[in-house]
Amino acid sequence: MAMGDERLLFGLIVALLVSAYVVKADDPYRFFTWTVTYGTRAPLGVPQQVILINGQFPGPKLDCVTNDNIVLNVINKLNEPFLLTWNGIKQRKNSWQDGVLGTNCPIPPNSNYTYNFQPKDQIGSYTYFPSTGMHRAAGGFGALNVYSRPRIPVPYATPDGDFTLLIGDWHKTNYKTLQQNLDAGKGIGLPDGLLINGQTRTSFTGDQGKTYKFRVSNVGLSSTFNFRIQGHKLKVVEVEGSNVLQNVYDSVDVHVGQSLSILVTLDQAPRDYYIVASTRFTRPALTTTAFLHYSNSRSQATGPLPPPPAGELHWSMQQARTFRWNLTANAARPNPQGSFHYGTIPITRTYVLANSAPLINGKQRCAVNRVSFIYPDTPLKLADYFSIPGVFSLNSIQSTPSDGAASLGTSVLGATLHDFIEVVFQNDEKTMQSWHLDGYDFWVVGFGAGKWTQANRNSYNLKDALTRHTTQVYPNSWTAILVSLDNQGMWNLRSAIWDRQYLGQQLYLRVWNSVKSFANEYDPPTNVLLCGKAVGRHP
Repeated sequence: MAMGDERLLFGLIVALLVSAYVVKADDPYRFFTWTVTYGTRAPLGVPQQVILINGQFPGPKLDCVTNDNIVLNVINKLNEPFLLTWNGIKQRKNSWQDGVLGTNCPIPPNSNYTYNFQPKDQIGSYTYFPSTGMHRAAGGFGALNVYSRPRIPVPYATPDGDFTLLIGDWHKTNYKTLQQNLDAGKGIGLPDGLLINGQTRTSFTGDQGKTYKFRVSNVGLSSTFNFRIQGHKLKVVEVEGSNVLQNVYDSVDVHVGQSLSILVTLDQAPRDYYIVASTRFTRPALTTTAFLHYSNSRSQATGPLPPPPAGELHWSMQQARTFRWNLTANAARPNPQGSFHYGTIPITRTYVLANSAPLINGKQRCAVNRVSFIYPDTPLKLADYFSIPGVFSLNSIQSTPSDGAASLGTSVLGATLHDFIEVVFQNDEKTMQSWHLDGYDFWVVGFGAGKWTQANRNSYNLKDALTRHTTQVYPNSWTAILVSLDNQGMWNLRSAIWDRQYLGQQLYLRVWNSVKSFANEYDPPTNVLLCGKAVGRHP
């Protein structure tokens, strides 16, 4: 047996032993081995270094079914530490598998780590990507699609096919140079182009008269895009695990880190049609195209590209308000989504989080409530579990904005398991923001211009707001969410705009109950990586 095969077999055996108490034996297992390497590709016509997974750019598509046990061995062949995070997968009671630097030590070069997790009670379109440094600017991302169990119906006819579209902005500059620029207090500049599945020219083939699901995700660093298909209507049916009212659109805005599923019926004359994505709220706008190819087509796409919406911020906010829960549909469970009356639950605590872009020690940083996040050498989750002092302190960030100079710090908010909290994202900057919370989805109950006040609660949607894991915040505006804290752990709340996250626009939410029980949270896996002050300790 080759050395690599022995390592793989050992990793899988360890993962199976670890999983004994974490997962249900009657849920299927899916085993994967992913090798992470450097490679050379020319997505915008210029050869550049990218990050490959099993030789693929983007990485392999990870398809699974609700509650499947994913045993995934990642072998790091880069010359620096590496982690993958599973964007939107809740990691129920298991933040040990979240794959961010606040919960996990990174995988050292020429080493491996076996993730073991479930998309517990989840369906929908998601993604994964590297959480370390600026690796995301080099690739290493891919689709993670969670299909419904056969006995759980979806609120639409089974599509005739399923297409994944990973769309995002792209820089020709090497990711290490981008990271060095950020470290020096500079920006990364505007992107050089947009890619669809790592390319500037690709196509999707279907039969006339049939209906297909398009799983569309924004995997870029910083740019919102508008998505549209020439001559075809878009029926949005699912947004990050929520089955939504099936509204029909000419185009949809997709913000950084977001995903949604769209049904498209091929009901036009048999030929090729343009699929278009173009950036929003930036100048100049970047555009990329792909092709919807009818299988009986004999002519290429012709005519002008379908234009973006005439409206910008107001149009986009109005569209966002139309994404609403389908109350009678179930999601991953048999009970209807509307059976959870979130609007009647008393709020136990409110957090107002204001983003900013201050200079600290003469360098450009980003901050939340005047604290620009920096990582200690020991993951917060390990420090918490082993009671290691001096790594972080609870409530090291204010729960509401205040005036004063910004500073560097390790921001952790303390919260109690089963609390029901309100979070208001206050954006006083002139740029679009996008916020993501690991470990949860949340109800997006309100958008509004200007400064949020308690009076704005009168405008909240307390009946059929959708749940999702990433929400946009418009310039000089606010967005309000409600979160049911039913998942104990250490969870990253971050800007999905990756250079802002890197520069400190993030924090951690420690959701805690003092009763030690597997009903609340799992222990660390036996293959947990240890680093910093946790080295030499034993779970």
